Amino acid sequence: MALSLAEKQEFLALPHVAALSVAVPGRGPLSVPLWYGYEPGGQPWIITSPASRKMAAIREAGRFTLLVDVTDGPLTYVSVEGPVAGIAPATAAQVENLAGRYLSGPALAGYLAHAGAEHGEQVVVRLEPERWLGTSIAL
Repeated sequence: MALSLAEKQEFLALPHVAALSVAVPGRGPLSVPLWYGYEPGGQPWIITSPASRKMAAIREAGRFTLLVDVTDGPLTYVSVEGPVAGIAPATAAQVENLAGRYLSGPALAGYLAHAGAEHGEQVVVRLEPERWLGTSIAL
């Protein structure tokens, strides 16, 4: 059962872990799990190191895909693909906002303490949604 655009956007707005895929010349695409932010009608966004392999691939390709799926309850997936809409330095508030979608309490505090020391400089990468796919199948 295909999902409407509104259903795809509502599903993507939930705090799932996404698989980011980006083309890499001369080999298969790079696909990695990550956290993402999204509000219906907006642009999905991720935070990563500007020196990461995925950031280098995103810069070269100029576009990427996010795929989210769940297998408990109805089998549901949504993917969104498009060009990079912008890259900007991440603020501490953005890092906390994104981590807060997935963690709370002591886990969030511990992650934020670790992220600052471990990850160093971060960038926010925004995706301009161009193509959506999504299906939900009740079992």
